[in-house]
Amino acid sequence: MMLTWLLVGSFTWMLGWANAPTMNLDAMSYKLLATNKTGTMEKEMNDVAAQGFKFVGTMGGETMGGNEIVVIMQKGAAGKATRYEYKLLATRKTSTMEKELNDAGAQGFSYVGQTIHESTFGGREVIVIMERQPDIPNVKYGYKLQATNRTSTMEKELNAVGPNGYEFCNITVAKTSFGGNEVVAILRKQIN
Repeated sequence: MMLTWLLVGSFTWMLGWANAPTMNLDAMSYKLLATNKTGTMEKEMNDVAAQGFKFVGTMGGETMGGNEIVVIMQKGAAGKATRYEYKLLATRKTSTMEKELNDAGAQGFSYVGQTIHESTFGGREVIVIMERQPDIPNVKYGYKLQATNRTSTMEKELNAVGPNGYEFCNITVAKTSFGGNEVVAILRKQIN
């Protein structure tokens, strides 16, 4: 009986170990970028990306430095770096954002993150971060923004574009030009 429990216990431990998250033994280094200007952030992200860093996260809001966009960039072990380029899109209007997303997508940029930023002159803006690997040619993306003031209709709007191959990227709540709130979902599909 003791042997059975020992075997069951060993097998259970092995299953748990086999299903555990794989450990990344590579050393990681990070850069934290923070600014209140979207143009400055795009430049800083591309400068850091030239050193082998990749975007991994963002947030916007009140920090000790004021109302800032904060971005975290990460780099793995030497020799494994892929080159990336970044584009930041910032607007208060949903229609403008969809046009800018599609323009960037036609240049091979893919959605990687978004946040809300309260800028000094532009008011409350949605910031979208786009990324591309310049060494990979001919990859293009199309984007759809589904926006509604009623969350009850968002599912219907998402399902309207889903059959056309658009995949969900992210969702946020943004202020409209008329002072209300709207739920905005960003969807993407590869078009080439």
